[in-house]
Amino acid sequence: MSKEITNREKALNKEYHRDFKVTRNNVNEENRTVELSFSSEAPYERWFGMEVLDHSESSVDLTRLRKGGAVLVDHDTRDQVGVVEEVVISSERKGRARVRFGKSQRANEIFQDVLDEIRTCVSVGYEIRDMKLDGRSGDLDVYRVNSWSPFEISIVSIPADTSVGTNRQHEKTTNPILKETAMSTENQAAPVVQPAVDVKSVETQARADERKAMQRQVNELLSTGDQFGAQDLAKRAIEQGHSVDQLRMAILESRSNETPMQAETPDVGLTAKETRSYSMTKLLNALANPTDQNAQRAAAFEFEVSNAACQRMKKETKGAMVPFEVLKRDLNVGTAIDGGNLVATELLSGSFIDSLENALALRQCGATMLTGLNGNIAIPRQTGGASHFWLGENGAPTESSATFDQVAMTPKTVGAFTDISRRLLLQSSLSMESFVQNELALRLALAIDLAGIAGTGSGNQPRGLLNIAGLGSVVGGTNGGALTWGRVVDLETQAAAANALVQNMCYLTNAKVRGSLKQTEKASGTAQFVMGEGDTLNGYRAVISQQVPGNLTKGTGTALSANIFGNFADLIIGMWGGLDLQVDPYTQNTKGAVRVTAFQDVDINIRHPESFAVMKDIIA
Repeated sequence: MSKEITNREKALNKEYHRDFKVTRNNVNEENRTVELSFSSEAPYERWFGMEVLDHSESSVDLTRLRKGGAVLVDHDTRDQVGVVEEVVISSERKGRARVRFGKSQRANEIFQDVLDEIRTCVSVGYEIRDMKLDGRSGDLDVYRVNSWSPFEISIVSIPADTSVGTNRQHEKTTNPILKETAMSTENQAAPVVQPAVDVKSVETQARADERKAMQRQVNELLSTGDQFGAQDLAKRAIEQGHSVDQLRMAILESRSNETPMQAETPDVGLTAKETRSYSMTKLLNALANPTDQNAQRAAAFEFEVSNAACQRMKKETKGAMVPFEVLKRDLNVGTAIDGGNLVATELLSGSFIDSLENALALRQCGATMLTGLNGNIAIPRQTGGASHFWLGENGAPTESSATFDQVAMTPKTVGAFTDISRRLLLQSSLSMESFVQNELALRLALAIDLAGIAGTGSGNQPRGLLNIAGLGSVVGGTNGGALTWGRVVDLETQAAAANALVQNMCYLTNAKVRGSLKQTEKASGTAQFVMGEGDTLNGYRAVISQQVPGNLTKGTGTALSANIFGNFADLIIGMWGGLDLQVDPYTQNTKGAVRVTAFQDVDINIRHPESFAVMKDIIA
């Protein structure tokens, strides 16, 4: 199969974007319209070569835009702010449109940003239906797209092509313009039917706190209905005065016979070969040297993958997105003919996900990792058991049932950076890939560990173990106290009393506490110390991490430490989507290094608080 046919087949029927400038020159503030250019024949570099969109009438299918095409924000189909009123291919071979903004709060916000020239970029989403090889430009094949269809216009943040924009004069043309005002249903989110709330009956309540409680109940019911796509059941629950738990039970009953839906994957569809050929070092080198055309060409595939990952996860990036299937790949040295000769030494390197897990102290304690998540998740947990009965002859048990709630997890973004030598980024061996991967994994592991142990739950942080309500507690004193043998055992007792004792439980503390316990006798004069050989404590493993704080305060006590005991399998660390990489080539420029910042969507929660017991006022 020829390269032309292979590239053509891979490129067809996929979503692409091009970006253009927008200014205030062609804005009609009174009518809330903007005239803009959304496409041209300017060449654009893709992974398969240079792409040229042919702008003859027979090549461009404007049907979807002409039928009330959507104006979106950042290509998010759930964030529509306007509609395409008129669209035409002009005599200068450019796509031109007049778009009208809505009057919702969100539409007003975006339109005002356009007026203030804060949002100055327009991007068009389109689908390639056919293309042909049309020559070469330097080292790149040039493909002319002779059949394509634009389907939405978006207001975006980052421009990629400034060859067109609204500051150009719209030339007169004989091309017919079909004007329709109906919105295209395929480009707008399905409306959510909100159940009516009897506000009058609420206002007749005698006390304000009762009204607030009722409104909170209604909001929770509405939110639960939206979360599970059960708005009709939520409306019925409001009318009948049911609780949120009753609504959840009704949802479970209504779906007991449904076929489970397959969760949407964050993968972008790379083949095994494409996954192996993906290079983080090429990508970082291109981000660090944006004007180096050789570096940009070398990372063309990685940038194309980044664009696909952003579209898949409906996220923007100021650098590049590494998709999940690349993060979970294994880097292995193969045979010499397959590339083994390129590697100086034998290398068996795990995936980025494995490297990250191995660096996590919480993972060493047995925490549960959920990777490759997409969208908010809710993990069911049982909060109460069914009753039991001893029955006489012909007796019948009283009906009872277990009760459930959910552990909700929502992505929160954590960032960590490391400095990498420019010379390292020029290396092509798998060992350099592994080095960069492990560096990024270590930095993120430190940040995730800190959040899982001591996260405050505010400022978009997860709430860590030391700040979660409902855990067992052992207290040292008004101003803190020593971690004695008796208090170590008390931590175990707290968990045992809550039926949390299982295999693989452990203690988690810092090096300062370990050093103190190695010198603290269980009982005076016994020469038996609290911390046993091989970092064991009370017969359990003790994991040591400097992420466990040693600077806590209580009363007049300062520099206090913490010790956590529990079933860490009930601690859940969730990771969403891919890895967002941004490169700063300037901060460490005098040292010949670049600063690489990695952003990852993470959340942390626990299934059962009673599985843990903590002491937070240790004098060590």
